[in-house]
Amino acid sequence: MNNFLFVAAENDAIPDCKAGGMGDVVRDVPREIAKRGDKVHVVVPSYSRIHRNGAFRTNLNFRLRGTDYSAELYSVPPKKDVENIIHYAIHHPEITEGGIAHIYHDDPTEPFFNDFIKFIIFNTAVAEAVKMGAFGDLDIVHMHDWHSSAMLFLKTYHPEYHVLKKMRYVYSIHNLAIQGIRPFYDNYASVHNWYPEIELDHNALKDPRYQDCINLMAVGIRLADSVHTVSKAYKEDVLLPSARPEFVGGESLEGDLRNAENEGRLYGILNASNYSNVRQAEKGLLYRNTVKALFRWLQDESKKYKADFLAHTGEKIMEFVTNRPKFIMSSVARLTEQKFYFLMRSPESLERILDRLKEVDGIFMLLGTGDPDYEQLFRDMSYKHKNFIFTNGQSEDLIDSMYLETDLYFMPSLFEPCGISQMLAMRNGNPCLVHHTGGLKDTVEHMKTGFAFDGKTFNAKLEDMVNKFDEALHVWEHDKDTWKKIKANAKKMRFTWEKSLDEYYSKLYLL
Repeated sequence: MNNFLFVAAENDAIPDCKAGGMGDVVRDVPREIAKRGDKVHVVVPSYSRIHRNGAFRTNLNFRLRGTDYSAELYSVPPKKDVENIIHYAIHHPEITEGGIAHIYHDDPTEPFFNDFIKFIIFNTAVAEAVKMGAFGDLDIVHMHDWHSSAMLFLKTYHPEYHVLKKMRYVYSIHNLAIQGIRPFYDNYASVHNWYPEIELDHNALKDPRYQDCINLMAVGIRLADSVHTVSKAYKEDVLLPSARPEFVGGESLEGDLRNAENEGRLYGILNASNYSNVRQAEKGLLYRNTVKALFRWLQDESKKYKADFLAHTGEKIMEFVTNRPKFIMSSVARLTEQKFYFLMRSPESLERILDRLKEVDGIFMLLGTGDPDYEQLFRDMSYKHKNFIFTNGQSEDLIDSMYLETDLYFMPSLFEPCGISQMLAMRNGNPCLVHHTGGLKDTVEHMKTGFAFDGKTFNAKLEDMVNKFDEALHVWEHDKDTWKKIKANAKKMRFTWEKSLDEYYSKLYLL
């Protein structure tokens, strides 16, 4: 039996610990590993809340900033018990929750300030737990995004953690654009402040653009035994330099990624979806679940400033309960540049889509929270357009209903390392309209399993987005047989973890 440790910021196997697709991966991959008879320990920060339902395991004592620190390791109950998997949370008062999904901070004046602090404490506590043998004798440590890459820094440079050199380290890139960049010196959230005893190897740690800063995403790429992008097409994208907004590639780390590729350490393996024992949504509850979510949010103190908008949305929805639209396009996503830059840059393109939907008595339903500027854009659009329904929150029941009951799933990502939403929509026989980028290239085929737009310039992409939407709607209106075939093809597609894990074992884990 091999013994794995997963280190991550998110884990959707436990309640209230997910902001995006990383949480799904950290939930699902250990389950597939456990099926194969191996053991997995999954550890995340507590964010001052997750440990409360857990069982205390041990104190973790270590030094940071020349000061004694003590954190606590808890085992925490999962949503579903799976043999050979144990879930943990690490609690320390400075590992606090942020405003993004109650996990991440958004620091507009000093990016990564708060998150750098909490993830440095978290990683050092994890290293101490490994040193103490809290997870047994480990074979593989699998880290996810910059939040966990300080494990490699500690393994390589910290005199207290030479024991970490015994394991193999795998590093998964879920979002290369978010890199964890902080100064080397002269800042509370600087490496030297937290590890004054370590002589910093600037060349091995520095950001390619900001020479006086560490780049923790780069640290993961440079120091891991295997580096993994979450789709094959995204791997090819990130080996090339970015030329925003037309193309988002290596985001200044393409040189490091090419080095990893030349050294035989870089692999592109597609994320997957579940096709058995999935949470079943009941048909016919789309509007009821929307209203339920709206009433719940109206009672939430944090939503008070949005009360007028929530009531406005509820009024729209009640009309559709009796006068049902004939066609529904939907999107579920974090409201960020990655997901909706096309619509932020060109609201008129969204308005052209809404006008076209109006011709067929159709609506566009969008659910999500995120960047305040994007939230404001979509609230303004909702006030302006009767057939645009923006539910500014998160609701698992409503999300399931949207995947199941809408006609076309819209995913206009500026870039997409893999994407899980398109897989979930397709699993329900819901064709997708996507930007032909990253993992969306690997999962959606135009006019076969869905619809895809592209273009050589940004304006060409915008125009093609509107045109491909019109093409999809034209098929739905005038070619029912083709529409049914595309729906059936989408539903037949299988992106399984079993297949992906075969590649994990043969390429990443090398067991």
